[in-house]
Amino acid sequence: MSMKNKPIVNEKSSQKVARFLEKNNLHKKDFAQMIGVTLSYVYNLIDETIPFSSRATTLERIATVMDIRPEEFMEYQIPQDPVLYDDNLEFLKDAIKQNNLTTVEFLKMFERKKRLNLVDILRGAKPVQIDFSELKSIADALKMPDDELYELWQRRMCEFLKEGGFNLEKNKKLADAMFEGAKNYLKTGN
Repeated sequence: MSMKNKPIVNEKSSQKVARFLEKNNLHKKDFAQMIGVTLSYVYNLIDETIPFSSRATTLERIATVMDIRPEEFMEYQIPQDPVLYDDNLEFLKDAIKQNNLTTVEFLKMFERKKRLNLVDILRGAKPVQIDFSELKSIADALKMPDDELYELWQRRMCEFLKEGGFNLEKNKKLADAMFEGAKNYLKTGN
């Protein structure tokens, strides 16, 4: 069943998180780092010492790690700003699924300090990496062939250039030369 078709179960948010952590054998410290909060905050949420978060960012991060929709938390208020579709993000999510990985399994493949950034990418709050070495580490974790990695990087770089005001059509020869140079550079293993 896809994430969009899963029924919403009325369960206390704190219980839902506690059950997820137990089921996935995920330490509260790792979970805290993945969602960008302190360990004591996670303990307090689960123990219901404090009210469950209603902050959209925190709830979206929790939902992303848990592979559920944020709407499954009764505390979540749908943001007024529309979420834009991102081909690169969908490509990355598909690659995770093709490797039969949960989000937690994927995140655990990276050092702890990189996990929060990856959660923000997966929830659509940040764009897919543009730094080739960072993108390569993601591609390596997902056993992505070099040609797919390059295509992903090139698409991301084109988006970046357009956002910066670079007209790809008017500068087609320059863009082609840049990408051909990058491709040749990467083939030499530099």
